[in-house]
Amino acid sequence: MATDAGDPIPRFPDGFLWGVSTSAHQIEGAAEERERSVWDVFTAEPGRVKDGSTAAVACDHYHRYREDVALLAGLGVDAYRFSISWPRVNSPGGLDFYDRLVDEVCAAGVRPVPTLFHWDLPAPLDWLRRDTAARFAEYVSVVAERLGDRVPKWITLNEPAEHTLLGHAIGAHAPGRQLLFDALPVAHHQLLAHGLAVQALRAAGASDIGIANSHGPTWPASAEPADVAAAGFYDLLLNRLFAEPVILGEYPDGTAELMPGDVAADLKVIAEPVDWYGVNYYAPTRVGSPGGADSEYGGLTLPAELPFSVREIEGRPRTDFGWPVVPEGLTELLTGFRDRYGDRLPPLVITENGCSYEGIDDQDRIAYLDAHVRALHTALESGVDVRGYFVWSLLDNFEWAEGYARRFGLVHVDYTTLERTPKASYHWFRDMLRAQG
Repeated sequence: MATDAGDPIPRFPDGFLWGVSTSAHQIEGAAEERERSVWDVFTAEPGRVKDGSTAAVACDHYHRYREDVALLAGLGVDAYRFSISWPRVNSPGGLDFYDRLVDEVCAAGVRPVPTLFHWDLPAPLDWLRRDTAARFAEYVSVVAERLGDRVPKWITLNEPAEHTLLGHAIGAHAPGRQLLFDALPVAHHQLLAHGLAVQALRAAGASDIGIANSHGPTWPASAEPADVAAAGFYDLLLNRLFAEPVILGEYPDGTAELMPGDVAADLKVIAEPVDWYGVNYYAPTRVGSPGGADSEYGGLTLPAELPFSVREIEGRPRTDFGWPVVPEGLTELLTGFRDRYGDRLPPLVITENGCSYEGIDDQDRIAYLDAHVRALHTALESGVDVRGYFVWSLLDNFEWAEGYARRFGLVHVDYTTLERTPKASYHWFRDMLRAQG
């Protein structure tokens, strides 16, 4: 996928928020200076991470955060989406670190946008237990009390769908369970935690709150009824199940009875109004009827017991991760959300969009970002209310079960020396932001 010097990026509205994203477990390191998370337990088990690595050091952002904030300042972004490690906050000096980080980000003229949960659950806790949602709300209150005077914009959870599916249904991520549909309480308890966190943030005076859910169009493998039905179920499971409780205050298509507890009362909490809705977009998914055997997709093994199979999207460039590059899928997704939810849909923010490519002269990443920013502008021209766009990611980092084999950063990290080197895509994004004014 090569770049093509085309027309300048179209002008986005005044006040549109441009940013980059990271997460604590993927970049911070300093694992010995915080309590253990489920990811520390998971990566200590042989065979869980493809290259056998852990995030014990990662990018050592904990000790090098000033250098990384200087990279933010040089990039010229409006905002920095990072995550706060719940295990670190539970440890001596943990909140002090985030206090320093927020001060440094603000001093650089960048808006801090913390995510309060990005998969690194404290090891003693369990999303199968309802009480974890209450513990989350208590933690959120502590963080908001400490940082709320400088943090205007908050994200409650990152990608509860992936944390449920990969971590609890098929076992590819921490905590490594293979519960299939018995993992549904994990989805419900995370959504309940989101609602309780919104309440806690409001009580602390916050007025700019969202969630970051991953979404993508679902394409049937064919027009055959079995493929169309399988794609509809996949769309319900990965898109609607996590969007509609937040946006509409209800679970889709009879799934409420599969959830634990007093679901009607919980939905009132889950549907606490948000100020915007975050979308992480990477690619569409092509889905067909079950194939009768385990299947491989995007580095994952999907069990044959699932009532769908994920198929390859042919004829598209691929990232180093093997993901298809489909920028118009972002336009399709956003206009589809507008059409499906109408005036119930809050303003949208693209909280993640990015790609894995090797190399410092990363022309493929430039082409990817260029095409997706244009696709986003097309959605705005179609009347979708989108308020911001965050690139994943500022730094190369620990890519979960892939270890250090996938590089999503605008900045290259040498994992031996920890030296940071801005890539060609960093300079492209900087120049694009300058042209936006």
